[in-house]
Amino acid sequence: MPDRTRRSSPPAISPSALEKAALHYLERFAASTEQLRKVLLRRIKRAAMLGAEPEASTAAKREVERLLERYLAAGLLDDRRFAEAQTQGLRRRGASRRGIRQRLAAKGVERELVEAALSGEEEGRSELAAAGALARRRRLGPYRAPGARAAFRRKDLAALARAGFPLEIARRVLAAGDPEALEQLIAGEDGDPA
Repeated sequence: MPDRTRRSSPPAISPSALEKAALHYLERFAASTEQLRKVLLRRIKRAAMLGAEPEASTAAKREVERLLERYLAAGLLDDRRFAEAQTQGLRRRGASRRGIRQRLAAKGVERELVEAALSGEEEGRSELAAAGALARRRRLGPYRAPGARAAFRRKDLAALARAGFPLEIARRVLAAGDPEALEQLIAGEDGDPA
């Protein structure tokens, strides 16, 4: 049985240890500059709580900023590229423009970069496609059994609204008769069923 009363030693916060931790994180995850900063500062905070010297913590915080500057200059960190990649991935999974904005803001991406990533899309069509993807993933509206659709219409509408889709888009998705009709609507082959 491991001794749970033993105190952990503080994580290393030397420049080489911070760089190793940063590179290890970047190998596993795509990250914004602010995200990586938070990860490294949490490591420093944990070291301070476990008894690291205050001077070492201050020096480590300065080292984090130097590392971030170096990684930005080398292209290891690129918030614009991160925002674009996250936007595309979130769109494929059925995220609304509002949801994408909130998610990227939480990751510390500047508003201008988020808007630039979203500006490359045709607004109405991409929202409709994302709402369709969410409906498919969550089995809403046209993906429900035909007999159950009416009973779940309000719940499906609420699910799309909570995901950040405008009411008009949610209604159009739910009004599609079946998955094929929804795909035609998204492709622009059908008129507005709402």
